[in-house]
Amino acid sequence: MKKFLFLTYLFAAKLAWSQIGGMGTYQFLQVPTNARINALGGNAISTPDADINLVSINPSLLNEKNHKQIGANFINYFSDIKAGELNVGYHSDSLKTTFAAGIQYMNYGNFIKTAPDGQVLGTFNAGEYNYHISAAKRYHQLSYGATIKFINSNLETYHSFGLAADIAANWRSQDELILLTAVIGNIGTQISTYTQQNYENIPYNVQIGFSKKFAHNPFRFGVIAHNLQSPGKLLYQISNRQYTSLETGLPIEEDFTLVQKAMSHLIFNTELLLGKSIQIRFGYNALRNRELSLNNIRGMNGFSWGVGLKLNRFHFAYGYGGFIPGRNTNSFSLITRIQDFKRANN
Repeated sequence: MKKFLFLTYLFAAKLAWSQIGGMGTYQFLQVPTNARINALGGNAISTPDADINLVSINPSLLNEKNHKQIGANFINYFSDIKAGELNVGYHSDSLKTTFAAGIQYMNYGNFIKTAPDGQVLGTFNAGEYNYHISAAKRYHQLSYGATIKFINSNLETYHSFGLAADIAANWRSQDELILLTAVIGNIGTQISTYTQQNYENIPYNVQIGFSKKFAHNPFRFGVIAHNLQSPGKLLYQISNRQYTSLETGLPIEEDFTLVQKAMSHLIFNTELLLGKSIQIRFGYNALRNRELSLNNIRGMNGFSWGVGLKLNRFHFAYGYGGFIPGRNTNSFSLITRIQDFKRANN
């Protein structure tokens, strides 16, 4: 853990000025492939559960219940873009530490390669990969963890390698009904660039989250504040939303209120836990709703939902993410535990 934190400190010192909104590289790190995360608005850092796939956004959620768990994820993204992730966990009683390892990928598909005059020269493909290892410990009601990411990006003949880290901590009430968590994600740097002397930042994300499960009903409610490294700076003016002044005839640019700026940082989600076998999930991402709204067209952009179903030794999940009308995502996840099969054979 000391090595993780030391590396993270070095990255943070170098990249404290990183920004979001397309101002950096390795943007595929921002795309969750997990069905549960997508169903909860694209972020679930405050969701306490025995779900190995949550390590991809909050390593401090790792615990002994993730021992020998395997999680597979797939998302059918836009166009013919495919993405997925595979995670496996292991708990060491002697070290009192839970470990996880995994791989995240995004395949952008095949492209036609042409010359400036339009002559077809062949085809090429593009893909990006994130190989990550994590560790977490628990001390009474406090848990803390870290993830190291080894990033490989291949875009036609352009290649880049990067290194990044997540650090996180959470606190749970004694009755396990309240969770408070903080995560700094994707603190990193490019080791090798696509072209010489063209360094690009890796956008990091400062987040805090809260969740509350009620003792006598099946609901868990959560709220997450993200991108706190850029307070009030997530919104931007959209040209086709300008209005014309009746007095001057000149366009009037959008002006954002304090409430709008604050809302752009928030994600709300809830889970309906029907016993140990069925979960129904809903989420609302205010920034996604704002960025992807169309004039005079109301859709499900910003809203998401999903279900989880446990059958025997398998836990299936489906997540639906609303973006713009006719452009939505479907994600699927599967979790199982190796030792469950050994018990069945015995």
